[in-house]
Amino acid sequence: ADMLNCTTVTLFLLLGFPSLHYQERLIAIAFLASYLVILAGNLLIIFLILSERDLYTPMYFFLCNLSSLEIFIATSIIPKAVGSLLTGSKAISYPACLTQCYFYYLLGSIEFLLLAVISYDRYVAICCPLQYPMLMNSQLCLQLLLGSWTAGFLVTIIPTILIARLPFCNANHIDHFFCDSTLLIKLSCAETRIVELITFMASSVILLGSLGTTALSYLYIINTIFRLPSASSRHKAFSTCSSHFTVVILGYSSCIFMYVQPSSHHISYNKAEALLNTVVTPLMSPFIFSLRNQHL
Repeated sequence: ADMLNCTTVTLFLLLGFPSLHYQERLIAIAFLASYLVILAGNLLIIFLILSERDLYTPMYFFLCNLSSLEIFIATSIIPKAVGSLLTGSKAISYPACLTQCYFYYLLGSIEFLLLAVISYDRYVAICCPLQYPMLMNSQLCLQLLLGSWTAGFLVTIIPTILIARLPFCNANHIDHFFCDSTLLIKLSCAETRIVELITFMASSVILLGSLGTTALSYLYIINTIFRLPSASSRHKAFSTCSSHFTVVILGYSSCIFMYVQPSSHHISYNKAEALLNTVVTPLMSPFIFSLRNQHL
């Protein structure tokens, strides 16, 4: 009976920060300033890498692609959020909401996979330095990059299709500043346990798979660094992966906390964690990589 009496949703309302309603314009200005810094910082890194032939190495190839992903992730979220906060128009169409949800999910998954690839690159560089040029050749680098994009697409497309097939009736308020898949699923008027399970499994495969690869790589890296004979060589080896390690800590800590916390606290903490992923990490990454790197 509920299904028969419901009104099919064509628009969702992004509530943004209702408890900070009178500060929303200030928040929008902060978002916009952060977005401009994200664009400038990451574009500068990409420009420097592409313009300097000495930086045509696997590490900088992956860093260039990571900077591109940071721009894409921020662009998929921040401009719409700024527009909503400045104009007070909270509406987002059903197709636009699904599109935003998918690209945030896809790009975030690819970023974690790319962080795992960079950790493998650092493992080969530090643990197998003599074989590094042969092992990390341009063909393998391209295959690892394409593999990250392909795996990200394959893992996220099925949950996205299942979400797109869900009916949405009457309820259309999303207590967030963008279309988050978890909150979108909760608005459906159909049984969603299977969709929630598959979405959780897909997220776990990406997070735990990439984290496992990264952790294993760093175990070997740390073991190798401690076995180096001099303090200067240990410092030099550690400095080549410290910036990547810092970004890994930022990215994984927020996402893992998001998925392991009790569901009753999900909404209250979700925005803060999303801010870390969509604003803070892309904002800090260019500074972390450039300050820790003598070539940038």
